[in-house]
Amino acid sequence: MELMLYISALIVAAAVVVLVIYTVVTLKALQRTLNNAQGTLKNLEVQLQGVTTETAELLNKTNKLADDVNRKSEKLNGLFDGAEGIGKTANDLNGSLRELSDNISKTAAYDQEKASEVLKWGNAIVEFWKRKKNK
Repeated sequence: MELMLYISALIVAAAVVVLVIYTVVTLKALQRTLNNAQGTLKNLEVQLQGVTTETAELLNKTNKLADDVNRKSEKLNGLFDGAEGIGKTANDLNGSLRELSDNISKTAAYDQEKASEVLKWGNAIVEFWKRKKNK
């Protein structure tokens, strides 16, 4: 019976030794894996610093471009405001010419005799002007 106890103690000791050996091997493999992961993270950190720098430069350039576009847009706004003013002036001129034409038409219809006299004087002035120009 004592022999069985020694044998079982020997088996337990051998099992513990085998368990320790496998644990050591596993821990060594884990250490190598962690070292590789640490190296990868260092490389990633360096690369991220480069990306961060490039991103900051790109953002700076984008802000400058946006400012330039805003300045040019403001200049174009002035141009469009001027064009709008010209359009309003042209409309006002057209309205004034319509009123003048209507007044002339009404006056001509109202006083045809005077209108024909005005036309004669106008033709005479045009003829005089043409003669003077041809000389």
